[in-house]
Amino acid sequence: MKSTIDLQKLYRTIRSVQQLLQNAAFSGFPISDYFLKQIIQQETQKLRNQISRNPRAENNNISSQLIENIASRLEKIFTPSLKRVINATGIILHTNLGRAPLADVAKAALLRSVENYNNLEINLDSGERGERNQHIEELLCLLTGAEAAVVVNNNAAAVLLCLNSLANRKEVPVSRGELVEIGGSYRMPDVMKASGVKMVEIGTTNKTHLKDYEKAINAKTAAILKVHTSNYRIKGFVKEISLAEIVPLAHKNNLPVIYDMGSGALVNLSKYGVKDEPLAGDVVKTDVDVVSFSGDKLLGGPQSGIIVGKKKFIERIRKNHLARALRCDKLTFAVLEATLKLYLNSEALPSQLPIISMLSLSLNQLKKRGDLIKEKINSKHLHIDMRKTSSQMGSGTLPLIEIPSMALAIQSEKYSAQKLAAKLRKNQPPIIGYIRDENYFLNLRTIREDELPFVIKALNKL
Repeated sequence: MKSTIDLQKLYRTIRSVQQLLQNAAFSGFPISDYFLKQIIQQETQKLRNQISRNPRAENNNISSQLIENIASRLEKIFTPSLKRVINATGIILHTNLGRAPLADVAKAALLRSVENYNNLEINLDSGERGERNQHIEELLCLLTGAEAAVVVNNNAAAVLLCLNSLANRKEVPVSRGELVEIGGSYRMPDVMKASGVKMVEIGTTNKTHLKDYEKAINAKTAAILKVHTSNYRIKGFVKEISLAEIVPLAHKNNLPVIYDMGSGALVNLSKYGVKDEPLAGDVVKTDVDVVSFSGDKLLGGPQSGIIVGKKKFIERIRKNHLARALRCDKLTFAVLEATLKLYLNSEALPSQLPIISMLSLSLNQLKKRGDLIKEKINSKHLHIDMRKTSSQMGSGTLPLIEIPSMALAIQSEKYSAQKLAAKLRKNQPPIIGYIRDENYFLNLRTIREDELPFVIKALNKL
């Protein structure tokens, strides 16, 4: 009985909801009493459960503990969950960090779209309802040589929409060596199943011949799918059939060819060390019928799935009821249009498009940035060395290509590499590097020049 009386006594020390609603500690948060009351009740119940589980614990400051819990909850709610992060991983298109940062003109276009109404789906000449793809179609056709174009919310959606529009309830042959899986458990067989087509696997993992495609074609075949394996390579005893071989076979049998490019480059990036990636314009020249690729990978724009190709097939895709479910909003169109216009003058891309700017940095430029950081660090317990290393494109793009880079290798007399990583993740803004050989690394290729003061300040705080 004594423990029950003690428990009730502890409960009585908890302030009432009405008292807590008037507490000055919460007055600075822009929240109505209706929602504040819910948070107070929830946190009060949590505390009561905690006391119930361990009534003999130190409970001398129950009221102040509850106020602190409520204030922490409010602080968390009103602190933006999506935060700016400094990418020091060296991975240029880091999926977990939001992939491609946007160009200045794209940011300006985004702001205009956010602040105002716009002509997303109105024809300003006729005053009648328009089509949202009109804002990017001419640009995409100009840049790729395609007849028509449509945009959806990512490349997985683009592939699904193409298959469903052109081959629903029919058979689609695809090479076993192209049944890719990318991050987040995205698997080509699952996408094909969800699209409503019957996948027909042909060839083997390492070898597929033209005769395999020929044998798979029958009265139930509606299209042929070819997938660019952008996130892995098979080497050695291999055989892959090119689009130049597949397209004539398909057209001979009155079948369209759908090509999933994956990353989707619009310009040749070989001078920046990015080689062997197909260009959308070159792919269109093979007379392929439909091509899909990402807008937020090598293109450097917003998350989107771009579909270009022959007009008769794009029209079928555009009219599919799923196109509405997968369409992009005004913000995506504004950013994508501004980004695509940069490609009309490809020579200026290094100074205008962030991912190209990162790729174009020389080792000497990176070294200068590293030297600047080292010079301004005052902490005696940090030991910082400059190391030659490499960067990667990321997001399943060109995994075998290593881009030469420079990094700062940091060791501390006070903290382990894991502790350094944790402390820098809690910095404002958070800094994300990586650990290797008991060193904490900051890869300089993905740290922008305007971010150097943040890195210096964070390291000095340690």
